[in-house]
Amino acid sequence: MSDEQAGAPRPTGKRQLSGAADTTTSQAYEAKRDTRAQSEESPGGGVGAFPGEVATEMKKVVWPTPKEMVQYTLVTFAFLIIMTALVWGVDTLVGLGVEQVLTP
Repeated sequence: MSDEQAGAPRPTGKRQLSGAADTTTSQAYEAKRDTRAQSEESPGGGVGAFPGEVATEMKKVVWPTPKEMVQYTLVTFAFLIIMTALVWGVDTLVGLGVEQVLTP
């Protein structure tokens, strides 16, 4: 007789297979949520903590070297020149096409 026929629940994921699902009850969830709510006085730490958090995040930034900055600038200008030429070309062709259609 198989498990399905006996009416036993079939495991459907890793938690059920490892037995971790037994500890995930609604009471355990509520207790964890209550503990978390008590530990957080205000989300984000408030206005006073903002400058310190900004300083911490700015220390994590990987700043480009001067050589990389020049390369990024040149790539940006080259891209802008190419896109400008492309838009100008399409605009000119469409303008000529519209002029040909509208002139008798």
